[in-house]
Amino acid sequence: MIIQPMIRSNMCVNAHPAGCAADVARQVKYVQKKRAERGKPLDAPKTALVVGCSTGYGLASRIAAAFGYGADTIGVSFEKEGTDTPVPKSGTPGWYNNMAFDREAMAAGLQSVTFNGDAFSHAMRKQVIETVQQAGKKIDLVVYSVTSAVRIDPDTGELYRSVIKPIGEPFTGETIDSMTGKLCTVSAEPATAEEAANTVKVLGGEDWALWMRQLAAAGVLAKGVKTVAYSYFGPMLSHAIYRDGTIGNAKKHLEKTARELNEELKASLGGGAYISINKGVVTRSSAVIPIIPLYLSVLYKVMKEQGTHEGCIEQMERLFAERLYTGGAIPTDESGLIRIDELEMAPKVQEEVRKRMATISQESFARIGDFKGYRHDILATNGFDVEGVDYTADVESMERI
Repeated sequence: MIIQPMIRSNMCVNAHPAGCAADVARQVKYVQKKRAERGKPLDAPKTALVVGCSTGYGLASRIAAAFGYGADTIGVSFEKEGTDTPVPKSGTPGWYNNMAFDREAMAAGLQSVTFNGDAFSHAMRKQVIETVQQAGKKIDLVVYSVTSAVRIDPDTGELYRSVIKPIGEPFTGETIDSMTGKLCTVSAEPATAEEAANTVKVLGGEDWALWMRQLAAAGVLAKGVKTVAYSYFGPMLSHAIYRDGTIGNAKKHLEKTARELNEELKASLGGGAYISINKGVVTRSSAVIPIIPLYLSVLYKVMKEQGTHEGCIEQMERLFAERLYTGGAIPTDESGLIRIDELEMAPKVQEEVRKRMATISQESFARIGDFKGYRHDILATNGFDVEGVDYTADVESMERI
């Protein structure tokens, strides 16, 4: 069958197996090229656990650890497999990405174990711990990169849902249709107190802390272990819906958790916990946040013009090489945060973005924004519009890559 992208509500809801595999291979080649250029690292992870390993920054982190440093990796994610019967149906992009990663790792002689299941459950943590113990290894890097709309509390069984809403006041802003490039105005009512609290339960630091404390209690963390989770600041124009909204509230809880875990790991293992503030990129979650798609389109254009644009793999390769594994202390700002978003937030970038955003219209958008680049990233995260893939070719099976 021939597979074409299906777009609904600014999101691609299907995936192309060969395209996902090709994009993973592209990222692997980029990291290998950068490692050859940088030379032998002064410090390196040996066994990395990536919770939320299948797409975006989590996938890029796993690729950076494995193909940049030769680390054994364990990946955890919750993806839906593709099926051929009774009706062919696409799996999620992460399903194919995980298969592609494991294939690339095997070809390179790297050890990888990938678990598909509920990362929020105690059962998944138990599986990971037993696997590490049986292998006689110790984990020296834990990347926590979980994004989810729902979470079941592993102790109470209660289900919580996250929402993308402002807090206190309604929000109205412009966004773009990711397929047509048409500008439109979107509004969001403020979250209730319950919705805000539930979003923290899903996307805050509670589950990260459970992972780290259970791994520590089981004795599978190495001396000097590092753990990192990801957050985002972005420009002031997005703060009402993001940084000061329900998602931002959850991220602030994640950052608070990092400080608590840092003290615990420092005292027990001489390790540390960090938050990396990353650049804004197109992901399955960012595409549905009001104002963010429009901002990213303009940001992409400005950063490409200035020669500083990065995607997920460029960010993570640089995070590992220039922050986490330099052979010395990890550089952080006055709040203890790793700032890998410095290129996005550079004054000359933000000044130009603000100038363009202030004058944007349907007529001017094609000139001052990078809709083509934004649309490409939306498609590429699902295996479409990837260079070198023949999309007119028949896909024999949805079950494999």
